[in-house]
Amino acid sequence: MGKIIFYEGRNFQGRHWECSSDCMDTFKHFNCCNSIRVSGGHWVAHEKPHYMGYQYIIGPGEYPDYHNWMGFNNCVRSCQMYAPYRGSYKMRIYNRPDMMGHTMEFMDDCPNLYERFRYRDIFSCNIMEGFWIFYEHPNYRGRQYILRPGDYRACGDWGCQNPMVGSFRRMRTVM
Repeated sequence: MGKIIFYEGRNFQGRHWECSSDCMDTFKHFNCCNSIRVSGGHWVAHEKPHYMGYQYIIGPGEYPDYHNWMGFNNCVRSCQMYAPYRGSYKMRIYNRPDMMGHTMEFMDDCPNLYERFRYRDIFSCNIMEGFWIFYEHPNYRGRQYILRPGDYRACGDWGCQNPMVGSFRRMRTVM
């Protein structure tokens, strides 16, 4: 069973709240989040309520400051636990909306998309198997976006406003 503990202060100080299931609005439990402990499961923390805004993938461990989970600020307003996935991974990316333009299929992590695909902008994709994390910059840096199996006809479908993808990886129980 998964558990995540949110702390208002850095280094696990101040008011805290323990969570063991999805929560679409954490505001009633804490005002800000400056540190996190995950003692079980893998989580996606969202900057805004109802699983909106920046997404942060957080695995078991201690995060004494929001920079440790690549946070842009100390705002966490919803969270979801995701079940381990042990199957295969497969996706197809496109450099144009609606599954058009140049395409390439992937089954493994890619630390630098431009080196392999020769495009920085990914406007659409088809996630055929597994869960994937898109990162705004190479080497798994910048804004993170979780993609579950399905068709994403425009980059806004996975929550971004800019089609730039610098890297991606498979969302695995152990990253």
